[in-house]
Amino acid sequence: MIRKLFIFALLFNLTACVELQEVVNNLPQGGGSVLSNTDIASGLRQALDLGIDKQVTKLTQEDGFFKNELVKIVLPKELQKVDKGLRDIGLGKLADEGLKILNRAAEDAVKEAKPIFVNAVRGITFDDAKNILLGNDKAATDYLTSKTQTDLYNKFQPVINSSFEKVGADKIWANLINKYNAIPFTNNVNTNLTDYVTVEALKGVYTMIAIEEKKIRTNVSSRSTDLLKKVFALQD
Repeated sequence: MIRKLFIFALLFNLTACVELQEVVNNLPQGGGSVLSNTDIASGLRQALDLGIDKQVTKLTQEDGFFKNELVKIVLPKELQKVDKGLRDIGLGKLADEGLKILNRAAEDAVKEAKPIFVNAVRGITFDDAKNILLGNDKAATDYLTSKTQTDLYNKFQPVINSSFEKVGADKIWANLINKYNAIPFTNNVNTNLTDYVTVEALKGVYTMIAIEEKKIRTNVSSRSTDLLKKVFALQD
C-alpha cells in the first residue's frame, strides 16, 4: 500500500511539472487560438516597455525623485547626523538644499537609462520570457536588473558627478559638512556621495519598474493591449 502511494505521488508530481510547462507552451486563449513562443516573448517585452515608459520617465522630471517618497534619496547613515545637527541649530533650509541636490543629480542620470533598457528588452528570449512569466511579481524587473545594472551604473556615475559639479554641489556639501564639523563636540565627517547617489538612483529605477510590473500581473485593467491580456492570462 505504501509503495503504491509513493508511486502515485511521484506520478502526480511529474504530471504537475509537465502541465506547468504546457501552460506556457500550449494554453488556448479566448478565441481558441494558441499563443506562440514569439507572442509570449513579445508580451513580456511590452510589459517591460510599459514600465519603462510610464514609471522611469517620471523619474527624469524635476522632483521625480525628490517628491516621490518611494525613491527619494536621503542622506547615507554616515551623514544623517549632519542633517540632524544642522536642523538642530536652525539650518534646516541648508539641509533641504543639500538633499535636493542629491535627487536632482539622480533625475539627470536616469535620462541616460532608456537606450540601455531598450537593448536589454530586445534581447529577451522565449526561455527568458517563460521564466519571467512563471516567476514572482517582480521577475521581469529582476531580469532587467541582471542585464542592465552594470551598464547603468557606468552611465549614471559620471552624469551624477557632472551634475554635482554643474550646480556647485561640491562647494555646497563642503559648506554643509564644514558647518556641521564646526558644531562643538561632534566628530568630523568626510564622505564622497557620488557612488552612494548612483546606487540609490539605480534602486529607484528598479523600484518604479517593479511597481508597474506588479500592476500588470495583478490588475487586469492595467493590461493595456490585447497581447498583454493574453500573455498574462497564462499566469492568472
